[in-house]
Amino acid sequence: MLKKVLFSGLFFSFLFISGQTTISETSNSNSKLGIFENQTNIGKPLQNGSVNYNSEDQEYLISGSGMNMWEGIDQFQFLYKSIQGDFILRARVKFIGEGVHPHRKIGWIIRNNLSGSSAHVNAAVHGDGLTSLQYRRTNGADTEEITSTDTAPDVVQLERKGNTYLMSTAKFGEPFTTVQIDSLNLKNEVFVGLYVCSHDPNVMEDAIFTNVKIIKPVSENFEAYNDYLGSNMEILNVITGHRMVLFNSAHSLQAPNWISNDNLLVYNSNGYLYKYRFRTKEVKQINTGFAVNNNNDHVFSMDEKILGISNNNPDDGGSSSIYIMNPKGDSIPKKITHDGVGASYLHGISPDNKTLVHTGMRNGKYDIYGIDIESREEFQLTDTKDLDDGPEYSPDGKYIYFNSNRTGYMQLWRMDPDGGNPEQLTFDENFKDWFPHISPDGKWIAFISFPPETEFGDHPFYKHCTLRIMPAEGGTPKIIAYIYGGQGTINVPSWSKDSQRIAFVTNSN
Repeated sequence: MLKKVLFSGLFFSFLFISGQTTISETSNSNSKLGIFENQTNIGKPLQNGSVNYNSEDQEYLISGSGMNMWEGIDQFQFLYKSIQGDFILRARVKFIGEGVHPHRKIGWIIRNNLSGSSAHVNAAVHGDGLTSLQYRRTNGADTEEITSTDTAPDVVQLERKGNTYLMSTAKFGEPFTTVQIDSLNLKNEVFVGLYVCSHDPNVMEDAIFTNVKIIKPVSENFEAYNDYLGSNMEILNVITGHRMVLFNSAHSLQAPNWISNDNLLVYNSNGYLYKYRFRTKEVKQINTGFAVNNNNDHVFSMDEKILGISNNNPDDGGSSSIYIMNPKGDSIPKKITHDGVGASYLHGISPDNKTLVHTGMRNGKYDIYGIDIESREEFQLTDTKDLDDGPEYSPDGKYIYFNSNRTGYMQLWRMDPDGGNPEQLTFDENFKDWFPHISPDGKWIAFISFPPETEFGDHPFYKHCTLRIMPAEGGTPKIIAYIYGGQGTINVPSWSKDSQRIAFVTNSN
């Protein structure tokens, strides 16, 4: 709705030849350290630590010693990157083994320099579960801390906003608990990274860090639909929560979906559609003919015989109209919506390939409509004073799932294919839920949840969001990913055919 369109460890370069893009790794950083620049022992511990990076799983194993990180001096193993300005650091963290000292520590740390006495702030998870935001205001000063009510989290986020630092932690699948320190004057240019401290100079502790992200967010004067951040194309195992970044782009990539027996991803960028092949890592542009202003509402039929697109059509004053075409890109798109009816955003195709469901601006408001592909006859499915959006058929065609703020908060719903028997599925006012996507086996709904302060009826770019999952018949949702993204992250059907993975986009400058 109101959607406007438009590779780092591993960095990617693009070679554009006749609409084809070849992705190749370049050596902008040390590939042995993933997204980080270097590693070192801080404070001269008796035993040198080490870092091992598993590029296949994008996991970091860090071994570290050190007597402590407290008072005026620190000793620990540090895997770091230099960075400026505001940023967000996030990872899943886990000690290996029972450990020795209850105050051994792992987490994220931000430091002015690489000396043991540097001013710093760090998000610390202790061996006994104590979780605290620790900081040293000046070089050599005593360390202070703010203790969190959270205990033994395995997701740790540390964010800088000017001179304010926020630590957000959670047990995976649960919402964040946040504490913050204001007026902490670290340098604009700092070292950020992951650390391990054993709290015993004669002991080496090990920890695993996964889903590691360093994010540069939008600036305060960001202008939506005019300024764009770069994109990470990711896939997620919905069972384990393990994420993999496939590639990065300086462009705004949006709305990936799986096709061709999970061998390809299709996404949109700058008005065009592209397909990424897993085996070769090639990107090719899909020929959509005259339709070169496509927004992020592109949908494949369940048998992949039809590709439906939403293209901003000059004949309709630049508003979005719906077309269908051969997914191979060898046919001229055929318009399905009529001229002059108002903006139309495609979200679903019925299992029998006879009907499209879309969100349409009609009579001054957005509702959900169906349209017969053959006759082009449109029929209204919802009629509420506020916003209904994101309609998608269940694989058996028994229901249409959608999101609506008809009860005051954007939540998930489902209804019969004729619009009857609407049923609310989510009720949590700590989240605003959008774009329900049903797994191919019909068992699960994956969706994006925006923060509660999101404006009424909005699903903006570049926010702290979560991806959640729940049973298709309803139940308690569970967080499966903590992300920085929003608009374009997961607008279209995003499940793999085996119902085990989803594809999505996150953002960073």
